Amino acid sequence: MSEPTTGLGIDIGGSGIKGAPVDLDSGEFLRDRLKILTPEEAGPQVIADIVAQIVDHFPEAAGAPVGITFPGVVQGGTVHTAANLHGAWVGTDARALFGEAVGRPVRVLNDADAAALAETRYGAAEGVGGTVLLTTLGTGIGTALVVDGRLVPNTEFGHLEIDGHDAETRASSGAKERDGLSYHEWAKKRLTRYYRTIEDLVWPDLIVVGGGVSRKSDKFLPLLEIRTPIVPARLRNTAGIVGAALAATQDLA
Repeated sequence: MSEPTTGLGIDIGGSGIKGAPVDLDSGEFLRDRLKILTPEEAGPQVIADIVAQIVDHFPEAAGAPVGITFPGVVQGGTVHTAANLHGAWVGTDARALFGEAVGRPVRVLNDADAAALAETRYGAAEGVGGTVLLTTLGTGIGTALVVDGRLVPNTEFGHLEIDGHDAETRASSGAKERDGLSYHEWAKKRLTRYYRTIEDLVWPDLIVVGGGVSRKSDKFLPLLEIRTPIVPARLRNTAGIVGAALAATQDLA
């Protein structure tokens, strides 16, 4: 049986839910994405209905596998954390919920994990062997680990305790803005300490930095004093959708 050449990816976030059909050969959208704002205090059924609306918006992908990202830990399709969404998500069988809503099998995975898959296949980590660490620097820090092309799911290195603090409360771009740090102060005092700790734990061969701040990577990546090559993500805000579509074709179990 040949592998599908089109996938439908949906990226669930605290502020918006986005989806698009993806050409799996190139990693490019086949149509402009559809974005629907995430309702405040949205529970599982509300989000499932929006996901179904997005799926229905792309009839040309009617036979395509569906991948869905979630901003939390997902094991076997079940959500275990949901920091930026309604607490009712914790313990929800998201794979069953979304599968019933859209009428076909789905793959549900962590949003940073999806981004890492996309960057590994089509982006900044394409062709890189060994261990690749992706970090998304935003309000918090999301992380994903890919070893020889295989995803190690649900890493939570943004929540490492470093110097008595949850790492993301000190090293995220949100912390930079909150504390009024310059790029120099942030890179030298916060990010270098964070990445050095990660280096000593997993010894990555490459670090890929995503999140909105990666657009200004030239202002802080050259200031980091670490041993690992570190580069900005290439797919940026398309990575979640692309990675979700790709993941759906790899494993629907």
